[in-house]
Amino acid sequence: MIKKIDGFDISINKYSSRIIDIDITDEILDKLIFPFNKFDITALEYKPFTRFTIAKSLDDLSNNRLSKLLNKIIRDRNTGCFIIKPKNLISKFNDTFLVKLSTAISYLIGIPNHDAMAGKYYARFYVKHEDKSDSYLRKAYINMDLHTDGTYVKEKTDWLLMSKIEEKNVEGGETAMLHLDDWEHCEELLNDPVAKENFIWGSPKSKNIDYKVEHPIFSVDKNGRAQISYIDQFPEPKNMKQGVFLQKLSDSLEESTNKIITKLPVGSSIVANNYFWLHGRKAFKEHKELSRELLRIRGSFFQESPN
Repeated sequence: MIKKIDGFDISINKYSSRIIDIDITDEILDKLIFPFNKFDITALEYKPFTRFTIAKSLDDLSNNRLSKLLNKIIRDRNTGCFIIKPKNLISKFNDTFLVKLSTAISYLIGIPNHDAMAGKYYARFYVKHEDKSDSYLRKAYINMDLHTDGTYVKEKTDWLLMSKIEEKNVEGGETAMLHLDDWEHCEELLNDPVAKENFIWGSPKSKNIDYKVEHPIFSVDKNGRAQISYIDQFPEPKNMKQGVFLQKLSDSLEESTNKIITKLPVGSSIVANNYFWLHGRKAFKEHKELSRELLRIRGSFFQESPN
């Protein structure tokens, strides 16, 4: 599956053969400066077609091979995840460039959803020492348990991109990942009758969603393989059996010995299929000057070829 693309170093991640690492060489990054400078961030936010333009600029530098590779990885059940970053991590590129690069990558895969929390097609947010938010997203010293995104919205959420924009005074906070096919208790939980019941999913005020949705935690794909839509913070169990099932599910996910724990460098983006990859974050070590800025984009796959 992995083929060499000039300007991109492609390899298997050292922690998991399911994750593909893609390093972008300085040669490619330098060639992106001019087309990226054509649009400022406001243009990208207000004119969606400009996002396709910068995505095509990135893909053109690979003779349109990058988009094919990314789509193959993200849709393949055996992989479904890649980490893409500048090869030279001591980079001269600022946060604006990283927003544009993240945008270009996402528009080679599909159409981002409107992120109601930020009111844009993407969200940028900080994790800091002090926090008064209403979800685990910004709670630095508490584990963010394994989950998928989009559980509480009506839009399809096929994939998720997370980019690390900045990091200061950080120890801990590693990314946790788990593929459903590596989870020891997947079949047991999938076959529990409660798994297919509709659960009510809400969200705190910071998400800016004024409705609730209902859907099961588990479903299966066209080949009968497990898919999951779950986050521990937002289900509203209707009865004792749903509450007990959620606790069993949470415990068995967090106790999995097959979780992948990895530290992502600044400038990197991790992109994962949202149906069979769960993600989370370890707690940080306390530091009064701790600061991490992340960018999030999530959306649906193209129904046709991106080219």
